[in-house]
Amino acid sequence: MENQRASLTYDLHQKWPTPHAKQALVSWSRTKTLVKAGFITIDGESLDIASVVALSRHGCYMVLKNDTAICDRIDASVETLQGYLAKGYYLYGVNTGFGGSAETRTKDVLGLQRSLMQHTQSAILCIEDKKDTPSTHEYLESHAMPTSWARATILLRCNANIRGHSAMTHRVVDAMLRLIKHDIIPVIPLRGSISASGDLMPLSYVSGALQGNPDVYVRVGGKWGSPKIKTACQALKDASIEPVILGPKEGLSLINGTAASAAVASLALYEANQLAVVSQFLTALTSEALYANDEWAHPFIAAVRPHPGQIEAAQNIRTILQGSRLSYGLEQTKDRFKAGLAQERYALRSSPQWLAPQLEDLLSAERQLMTELNSTSDNPVVNVADNDIHCGANFQAASVTSAMEKTRLALQSIGKMLFSQTSEMINHDLSNGLPPNLAADDPSLSFCLKGIDVNTAAYMSELAFIANPVSNHVQSTEMHNQAINSLGLLSARQTMTAVELLSMIVANCLYTGCQGVDLRTMHRTFLVEFQGSARRFIGSLKSERSMPPELFDSFWKLFEETWYKSVALDIIERCDKASESFMIAITHNSDFTGHLTVAEVVACQKSLSALALDIYQTHREGFFENQTTPDYLGQGTKVLYTFVREHLGVPLHRGLVEHPLADDPSGNVIDGRPKRTIGSWVSLIYEAVRDGSLYGAMFHYLETTGMLEAEGECH
Repeated sequence: MENQRASLTYDLHQKWPTPHAKQALVSWSRTKTLVKAGFITIDGESLDIASVVALSRHGCYMVLKNDTAICDRIDASVETLQGYLAKGYYLYGVNTGFGGSAETRTKDVLGLQRSLMQHTQSAILCIEDKKDTPSTHEYLESHAMPTSWARATILLRCNANIRGHSAMTHRVVDAMLRLIKHDIIPVIPLRGSISASGDLMPLSYVSGALQGNPDVYVRVGGKWGSPKIKTACQALKDASIEPVILGPKEGLSLINGTAASAAVASLALYEANQLAVVSQFLTALTSEALYANDEWAHPFIAAVRPHPGQIEAAQNIRTILQGSRLSYGLEQTKDRFKAGLAQERYALRSSPQWLAPQLEDLLSAERQLMTELNSTSDNPVVNVADNDIHCGANFQAASVTSAMEKTRLALQSIGKMLFSQTSEMINHDLSNGLPPNLAADDPSLSFCLKGIDVNTAAYMSELAFIANPVSNHVQSTEMHNQAINSLGLLSARQTMTAVELLSMIVANCLYTGCQGVDLRTMHRTFLVEFQGSARRFIGSLKSERSMPPELFDSFWKLFEETWYKSVALDIIERCDKASESFMIAITHNSDFTGHLTVAEVVACQKSLSALALDIYQTHREGFFENQTTPDYLGQGTKVLYTFVREHLGVPLHRGLVEHPLADDPSGNVIDGRPKRTIGSWVSLIYEAVRDGSLYGAMFHYLETTGMLEAEGECH
């Protein structure tokens, strides 16, 4: 029994345990360090997701680690292959046919590699994909990979080929390094890979760029501005790079591998991890907007069901909320006679349990991808130690697919939670007294965030569809040789779409949450201000004796309850309703108002209502000018709120007056800023999610909590 008690000891605000959040923070911090350095170093053994992001999205270049062991193993693998061929041995893909045609034999080993490129460079690219100018075909989306994906693909292929199992010469490795250095990035078709014999088609266009194929196109100079589209032949000539002539197996070594699928998967997982962390901040922000009872985040609840992800999520949310004046329930003493909901609805209350498997799956996906980034994934593989070469299927990207399907399902689950929280804030029947549609003005004419609710449902529906597995749609192909294939690149592409959709939901939820905590703070501070005026008003009434403070407090509680229950009324009717309930309660006590006539009571009620209206309108205008919300937020939620309000300049939405076509004397300007549609404001937040600046603010806060104290544990 004593041991059981010991295992359940806890501290409401202990240090972050956060294996997932810490890993996301370490990856973000390492990316920042690499970008500052301007380059990454590859050795075939220690590539990480941060390096992939730094090179692909931030323009870093790659250098080969200065280690003779790397050069030696590259040379040794080539020598092993040459020894094999000198003995007249047949070796798959070197002097035999490919795939289902592997029964053929040839002595033209160089011609065979060209033949390999010919049949794999067969996917669709439109004329518009090969032009500098934007597409003039509005019905044709790009059929080419984004440049960042292609850059990451080259990085991964180079890192795998230097491991010494590919029989690839230094000149091909050097050519890949120089492509990145000179920012010559192949235009790679988006579709056409089943990720079975690796990503044959995408990687064949990388090979075509290295060979200077005049019908393979490249983007040049994209990291310094708008890229120029050139043929590979012209781009190599301009950069004084000698085109590569592929030796025995070198074509196969280039394109037999999971580089494209693993590259896109790495980029998707990097953002997915950040979205998972920000979802916990948004859950805390939602809790404050709803003035929620956060007892569900108590450490005891997680301690008795000790899933690591649940313990982490609950503790993270507690830490984010630390210092909040807009939530309660984690105090040492509770109000055990509180009216209203006895516990919060599921979107908040079960968030640690809901997030738990998602965080654990994301960590599992990262382990799979980290292994893939530092693996040999081509075929055949050279075994220098045994002077042998083995045929297998390391290019089957099933591990990438597995990682992506877990990631995509996690994104869908997180999206569902945030959608539910967003809807709860917008719906006045569920929001614990927030106005309908979070309108700051009269709800009879201002419907404010109603469209956000609908848009979020649209994004969520698409995200739920995208979350469906890809791996169960495999088609047997290539003469039934590739009867099972991973569809790894397709799964990674769908996960990137899921990242985009969840980022939209995050933007909507964050915009809604900021509006929600502003309105919560505005109404709570109004009630504090008006309470004193109401007390003085009651003191001015003719009565036989003064009202004891505790009795006034009981009457005031009725005013507050009515104020929040009448949230759907316009402000004049709302003041009338709350004042009426207040005066009715007082007049029922004859000791104070028994001598008042009905007419006097009605007049008092009208006077109190007018006083409430005047103070509310003055208070609201003052709050519009100076939101005191940050003073009421938790330490973590304040970071997101101030980023949105101050850094991005996204304001509290005041209602119909914000509409650019509102019939208002101020024209299309309010407080010196232009009026914008709600969508334009939300779009600013979305762009900050995608460009990472939002995460910069979030992770800077996490750094200050000491989460990097054990950074090495996460590598």
